[in-house]
Amino acid sequence: MDIAVKNIVSKSILSKAQGYLDIGFTHSLNPYSGCIFACSYCYVREMPIQTFKDTPWGTWLELKTNAAEIYRSELRRLRRASKPVNLFMSSATDPYQPIERKAEVTRAILQAMLEDPPDLLQIQTRSPLITRDLDLLVQLSKKCELLVSITVETDREDMKRVFAPYAPGIKLRLKALSTLHQAGIRTQAAISPVLPFTPNFPAALQGIVDRIWIDTLMLGDGMKGKRSERLGMPQLFAAHGLEEWYRSDIHTRVESYFKKSFPQAMIHVSKQQAFPKA
Repeated sequence: MDIAVKNIVSKSILSKAQGYLDIGFTHSLNPYSGCIFACSYCYVREMPIQTFKDTPWGTWLELKTNAAEIYRSELRRLRRASKPVNLFMSSATDPYQPIERKAEVTRAILQAMLEDPPDLLQIQTRSPLITRDLDLLVQLSKKCELLVSITVETDREDMKRVFAPYAPGIKLRLKALSTLHQAGIRTQAAISPVLPFTPNFPAALQGIVDRIWIDTLMLGDGMKGKRSERLGMPQLFAAHGLEEWYRSDIHTRVESYFKKSFPQAMIHVSKQQAFPKA
């Protein structure tokens, strides 16, 4: 797939948290605009950042080259106003998509955070590339409350290929969770959205996560499933004979299943339980 990459100078990097993020966070931080993982179910496809574009989601990417610099200035301004700073990185992109390997926009932000840390930082990614920054994450975990959340929608590689063929493999993500956890980083497995998985999925997460978060296409797309419907998710599930997994109560079934293997305090569901701090 051809990707149109553009360097941009951003006027702001910290966006006021709203909607799904307004429980637990003050701001979101997106080092990039666009995402080449191009997951078929991604709700961002239905947001203005994409709907006003002439090119399809997954074929364009904008690098915020001044992200670290502007983070410092905005963080210090918030500190002067005695404002709490609880950050979610990222809500509309993946901070560790492949171009980050060379661009290091996210790494530069983490380096800036070592000097000017937020109060809380949750990093949300589906990429094992995050382990490259283990040195910075270990240091940062001593300066702020840090949670690294890696999306593992399923333990089945065949399901990943159906719904997110350009995303990193599931086994690589599980290995990344293990690496981070062993280094003392607080970790979360984000089963979001729930995709069909094997009975062994809970066992794959044993000993490598501190928290498990469950969300679905009907609960988590921000419009009670309407965005997912517009993205053709009911039809995609049906085309693969997976209708039983596209039920309005699938979150309760998955929650009950995982509670057989994990303490209740480790399992969290959808918006009201999404984030570690209110």
